[in-house]
Amino acid sequence: LNGHHQENGMENMMLFEVVKLGRSAMQSVVDDWIESYKHDRDVALLDLINFFIQCSGCKGVVSGEMFRNMQNSEIIRRMTEEFDEDSGDYPLTIAGPQWKKFKSSFCEFIAVLVRQCQYSIIYDEYMMDTVISLLTGLSDSQVRAFRHTSTLAAMKLMTALVNVALNLSINMDNTQRQYEAERNKMVAKRANDRLELLLQKRKELQENQDEIENMMNAIFKGVFVHRYRDSIAEIRAICIEEIGVWMKLYSDAFLNDSYLKYVGWTMHDKQGEVRLKCLTALQGLYYNRELNARLELFTSRFKDRIVSMTLDKEYDVAVQAIKLLTLVLNSTDEVLTPEDCESVYHLVYSAHRPVAIAAGEFLFKKLFSQREPEEEGAPRRRGRQSPNANLIKTTVFFFLESELHEHAAYLVDSLWECGAELLKDWECMISLLLDDPLPGEEALTDRQETALIEIMLCTVRQAAECHPPVGRGTGKRVMTAKEKKTQLDDRTRMTELFAVALPPLLAKYAVDAEKVTNLLQLPQFFDLEIYTTGRLEKHLESLLRQIREIVEKHTDTEVLEACSKTYHALCNEEFTIFNRVDIARSQLLDELVDKFNRLLEDFLQEGEDADEDDTYQVLSTLKRITAFHNAHDLSGWDLFTSNFKLLNTGIENGDMPEQIVIHSLQCTHYVILWHLAKSSEGSSRKDDMVTLRKQMRAFCMMCQRYLTNVNTAVKEQAFTILCDLLLIFSHQMVSGGREHLEPLVYSPEDSLQSELLSFILNHVFIDQDDDSNSTDGQQDDEAVKIEALHKRRNLLAAYCKLIIYCVVDMKTGADIFKQYMRYYNDYGDIIKETMSKTRQIDKIQCAKTLILSLQQLFNEMLSELGHGFDRSSSAFCGIKELARRFSLTFGLDQVKTRDAIAMLHKDGIEFAFKDPSPSGEGGPPLNLAFLDILSEFSSKLMRQDKRTVHMYLERFMTFQMALQREDCWLPLISYRNSLQAGGDDDTMSVMSGYSSRGSSIRSKKSKPPSVTESSSSEVWQQSMQTPVMLPSPHLTSTAMRDPKRGREDSFMGTPQHHQTSMDYNRRGTGLMEEDEEPIVEDVMMSSEGRMDDLNEGMDFDTMDIDLPPSKNRRERSELKPDYFDPASIMDESVLGVSMF
Repeated sequence: LNGHHQENGMENMMLFEVVKLGRSAMQSVVDDWIESYKHDRDVALLDLINFFIQCSGCKGVVSGEMFRNMQNSEIIRRMTEEFDEDSGDYPLTIAGPQWKKFKSSFCEFIAVLVRQCQYSIIYDEYMMDTVISLLTGLSDSQVRAFRHTSTLAAMKLMTALVNVALNLSINMDNTQRQYEAERNKMVAKRANDRLELLLQKRKELQENQDEIENMMNAIFKGVFVHRYRDSIAEIRAICIEEIGVWMKLYSDAFLNDSYLKYVGWTMHDKQGEVRLKCLTALQGLYYNRELNARLELFTSRFKDRIVSMTLDKEYDVAVQAIKLLTLVLNSTDEVLTPEDCESVYHLVYSAHRPVAIAAGEFLFKKLFSQREPEEEGAPRRRGRQSPNANLIKTTVFFFLESELHEHAAYLVDSLWECGAELLKDWECMISLLLDDPLPGEEALTDRQETALIEIMLCTVRQAAECHPPVGRGTGKRVMTAKEKKTQLDDRTRMTELFAVALPPLLAKYAVDAEKVTNLLQLPQFFDLEIYTTGRLEKHLESLLRQIREIVEKHTDTEVLEACSKTYHALCNEEFTIFNRVDIARSQLLDELVDKFNRLLEDFLQEGEDADEDDTYQVLSTLKRITAFHNAHDLSGWDLFTSNFKLLNTGIENGDMPEQIVIHSLQCTHYVILWHLAKSSEGSSRKDDMVTLRKQMRAFCMMCQRYLTNVNTAVKEQAFTILCDLLLIFSHQMVSGGREHLEPLVYSPEDSLQSELLSFILNHVFIDQDDDSNSTDGQQDDEAVKIEALHKRRNLLAAYCKLIIYCVVDMKTGADIFKQYMRYYNDYGDIIKETMSKTRQIDKIQCAKTLILSLQQLFNEMLSELGHGFDRSSSAFCGIKELARRFSLTFGLDQVKTRDAIAMLHKDGIEFAFKDPSPSGEGGPPLNLAFLDILSEFSSKLMRQDKRTVHMYLERFMTFQMALQREDCWLPLISYRNSLQAGGDDDTMSVMSGYSSRGSSIRSKKSKPPSVTESSSSEVWQQSMQTPVMLPSPHLTSTAMRDPKRGREDSFMGTPQHHQTSMDYNRRGTGLMEEDEEPIVEDVMMSSEGRMDDLNEGMDFDTMDIDLPPSKNRRERSELKPDYFDPASIMDESVLGVSMF
């Protein structure tokens, strides 16, 4: 193979190929090699040496002559020179199915080799000495492939030797016992020859063990001690993983502080995979309780580090840290302080599910592991007398103490895997809520009952839906047959329990809004068939009565909506209970609507004379109807007429109570939507469509009138509903085969668009302290501020959807986009997404909108500072920075954004020269400084377009302007320079021959330019409305460049000062630097000194390029990296850690 010595070429091919394929029985391969070794050990060892060299990916081969006459260091140096440098990959890192099992086969080969040689060959002071010496030398190599492969081999060799040493130790103990037993016999029965044999055997075993220890010491000190802090994370991880195996396998020899300290120190490693190996190694040790005594000092020294790792940025590491602490908890309760435990407890609320599940297991072990033992033969206790009662109370207490009341679903999900039996003991929960406390037992407080009901609802939801709560899910998972059966059983059991228990629970807590809201959600998870099959109709009647009473008692929106959803869940036509529930619902709605119409008529007649009681009655009834209309079709009752009349009266009189107007607007909105839902089904008549069209338009006009209301809450409601209606009834509604809805399409008039935009500018883009909602001394309340911001974000999002779906003119977006920098923290994500969506719809119009927003800001600055403003002022710099941010949003693909960028420059140039100089003839135009802002987009122009834009600029310039050099003309000078940068040297254009004609292009009297450029310049000259755009080039090859320039522009042109810091075996820089994650920098973060154009401006003399292979070899001897700099691997905190 590759000129290999003839005597062992075939055998060497066999070893490497067998391991590479990983198909053959490894033992037979090793046995063949052992036979070869017994026949000629030099030839066999040479095969083994070349096997390790080949496994490193090296194409070089050690010949018999080299093996006999050269030192290991010389052989390694020669192999380094023979290394294939075309790729940084080697067998351990190559991807693909062929190499998938290479690592496991490689490790298996070493383990089998030692196991088969353990009784003779490894003690011949030749084979092992040669192999260990070679691996030690390779592990100290500058070549990553050699270092990685040899370290893995050495660590697996060590593991195999540890197994041998363990067997020797066991044999020695057995021999010693046999010797002691024989010696303790009476003299007459003692066999002296057997004693002699046992002594001789013990002596041989001792000698073998001494040899094995010497080998292990050589590997540990020659390889492990240096490589556990190697610059490559994979190598460090291998070392830590294997030392964990040694300590677990042979704890008597390795489980002491001299070895544990390496794991402790490496827990501070910068790479997550290494920290992970530390934790998994320790888990194997803490799992065995017999080893706990030897871990006491380590635990006390590194416990704080392990606790801090529960918050590791790598979730996998955090999960294993929590699992390790759970094992520590199992071993002893005294090690972890309450503070340590609390730092893990709060992780049950983590959004990352594996972390939360691990924390839930820790919490369950800590708080719930001690349950009362049940007496054998005694009847099982149920309800609040069951063993789970105290544990459920403990769960409630923990939930309340954590003070994260809205996260009960997260707590339940965290405990579900380890404590599902406890959490599904609904009988006990019901008993705790309904039954009187036992003698001597403390009753639950009102707050605890509320928490228990919330937890109970979450457990029911988790059991019925079988997936994590929102925000913690990892996508839909296919359930197994066993899980489906469990789900069905749980639904059946919960329905049977709560169908009976829910009416008395509602009766007991009827006046408590929060408790009732949660309890009313339970029927959504019922198996409704059980009401019939279980003969539970009387309990259904009782439930319907309770819901009706709750509707009559409460006016809280959440409670009423919960009642509405419960009716919706029960009114399922698939089940036989439908008629019963539908009758009850219709009776309730009949009464509500009749009452509302009667009260409204009296209320409108009384006008200003209406007292508070009348107002309350109207409002409470309207709230109930609105809540029900959300989930139920109330088209049978004519609610539009009464509500429209109420709203119209409010406009005319101007004194309608705020809440009545808000709920009336919402109710009318539901009327429109339910009518539309019927029309969309295609079953409505033409008259109904006409009615809906009239009602919708009249309602939109009503909402528009309410935009000028004095009350902010009313205006916000009218605005939100208007945005929803305009979006629903836009031209989008006819898509998907709904052409019959064409008459309903409604486009807002300019006046309405203007009012909507004014509302956004006046109510969204305001400072927090100016928010008129934050009154009554609540301005310092953080929760109120967050709520107000959330409301404003929703308003802005509603308007931005109108822009995205082309309901309003895209140009109105300019007023939104110009706020991007000022309100970046509050609305930056919404504005950026709007820009992105509008660009997808129409790139050119989006570009015109962006430049318009900059022009508006420029005009505002002029009106504030005057035409003689300072270009270093914060206002101007702010506009320039905004332009830079806009430029970044165009991305790196210039071909895609070509039309848009050209139009943007065109509009910007026209704006800059639009108004004459305020200082008269000869002065700079009023808006000339805008060119300084426009230059931020020059880097986005393709090179051939820069000249075309420059030509367009010259159309507005006079001869005198080109000669000006005063400060006031600097924007024009800098903009021209930005257009000329790279424009003349058109190495990136389709045909480089055109670049030589640059001067003729700028001359208006020259001969006609080339086809590509003439077409673009004609477009600019013929129409001010059409953007300049060249067709995308189909050729991007540099093959047509000037042959004299070819070598200069080549990517191989590398300056000399980079040569001595190259890594010849991996793509990167310093050989022993840390194996960092790729650094992705925002190269546009600074407006000064950044690259003009990422696509074009890659200056070859600033790139670190790998040298040619020949140079690599010549320079290799100069590389003397510091292999052992712990600062490059560890966090600073570890450098102060002392040894034990």
